Amino acid sequence: VAVVSTIPWDSYLIKNRIWTYPPGVVVGLTAWDIPAEELFFFVIQTLNTSLLYMILSKPTFHPIYLAKKTGWGKIAGQILFASAIIFGLVSVSSGGEGMYMGLILIWACPFLLFLWSISYQFIVNLPWTNTALPIALPTLYLWVVDTFALRRGTWSITSGTKYGVVLWDGLDIEEAVFFLLTNTLIVFGLVACDNTLAILDTFPEHFPRTKGLPNLLVIIRALILPKEKYDEERIEGLVSAVALLRKKSRSFYLASGTFEGKLRIDLIRLYAFCRAADDLVDEAPSVDDSRASIEKLRKFLDLAYEENQEEPSQRLREYVTSNIPEMFHMALLQLPTYYLPKQPLDDLLKGFDTDLLFDRKSGAFPIETTEDLDVYGSRVAGTVAELCNHLILYHTPESVPEDIQREVVASGQEMGIALQYVNIARDIKTDAEIDRVYLPLSWLKEAQLTPEDVIQQPHGPTIEALRHKLLDRAFEKYNMAKGAIDKLPSEGKGPIRVAVESYMEIGRVLREKGPTMKKGRATVPKMRRIRVAWSALNK
Repeated sequence: VAVVSTIPWDSYLIKNRIWTYPPGVVVGLTAWDIPAEELFFFVIQTLNTSLLYMILSKPTFHPIYLAKKTGWGKIAGQILFASAIIFGLVSVSSGGEGMYMGLILIWACPFLLFLWSISYQFIVNLPWTNTALPIALPTLYLWVVDTFALRRGTWSITSGTKYGVVLWDGLDIEEAVFFLLTNTLIVFGLVACDNTLAILDTFPEHFPRTKGLPNLLVIIRALILPKEKYDEERIEGLVSAVALLRKKSRSFYLASGTFEGKLRIDLIRLYAFCRAADDLVDEAPSVDDSRASIEKLRKFLDLAYEENQEEPSQRLREYVTSNIPEMFHMALLQLPTYYLPKQPLDDLLKGFDTDLLFDRKSGAFPIETTEDLDVYGSRVAGTVAELCNHLILYHTPESVPEDIQREVVASGQEMGIALQYVNIARDIKTDAEIDRVYLPLSWLKEAQLTPEDVIQQPHGPTIEALRHKLLDRAFEKYNMAKGAIDKLPSEGKGPIRVAVESYMEIGRVLREKGPTMKKGRATVPKMRRIRVAWSALNK
């Protein structure tokens, strides 16, 4: 669209000798009087700016930026672009030195006015790295390149059609404005596309869930959907879910950026529920309060699955608001129970039950054998992996045979256990601080240790040997299960690999000497996490 819309405008400039080029600096091929090199430039500029925008915006979770923006920003922008159009028309009709600037403005600003009008809130809500940066970097680059071209006489603006004002020596103000506006056009157009997709993905009450790409009619409906009809509660829930993930699970949040559309939304909603449930239990003031929280969560799941509907009923809302702390309301009410099996969620709560069996005073440590640890890992992590796979299979447009589905779900369970082993290996010290020891008692007996020994001194050569034993078992299960990732649909294959590899990298760091410690935990440096994610996506 950018290239096609530019061709007649540029052809007019050349035919009317607004700008010219010496015959000796081009190969001679033209289309509508436009040199082939100029057409090639249109394509390259659009491609480069688009790729930069896509790279910078890939991690961004767009639905949370649909929130209403109050104030006069929209009208101010419309006045600015409308004024620029009027100024451009006056300059063109008057001729003379304002001709080239006027032609730039009357070509670019109507598009900008339209894009601003339909996507104003999204444009101003997005991080500057998604808007200003992908405009500024290509613009600065093209300013420098064009300066060289103008100084060498590769092409020139005809005297009498320009103001004669320069941004710096060799760069006319008209050219500076041209590159700024064209890059703004490209980025605003891409933002408008992301705005439309975010609306389609976020509001199923207006746009029922369909697989595959939306048709033109649906896209137009999304563009003209009044902001007053946006489900603010859903947006608020997603905002709180993302905030929770950023704080509690950097690995999952990084991995979530590789998923797209409705699948990414539902994965974030699922994981936010899991984190909220974990906090409800772990942060309760007493064991009795923790048990009460688990029972409330069980009741919530019973009610949600009994009603079996996509949106929470008034009855379910009343139960949550009456029994659950306000900060967790959205995480529970937005759990996509309508197309998730209930059993894994019930098993997750059984895993929480196991956590409450620890009692240092009475000497109760429920993880006695390796099998006990496998069961525990299956409940608290294997269930989450299973639910993630169910969401991937639900959202994919591909038809996956049932035997492959069963294999993928079973392997997901095993992979979840592997990740939990890594989690336990990382958190030996932090778990000891709350009087918990997840190392099997049989392992401790072989090492001539007791749980009390671990609590008193959660470090040293023997503990490190046990940590490596946990990691060995983690990587054994990881190696057995990772092949099933390739059998996932294309929408989930790369992203799941990123999620798994990002977490297993913690295990690799633990195996190395001198891991970076933060609050008692081994962490993977940010750049290393990014390299791991990139490598996983390209396998």
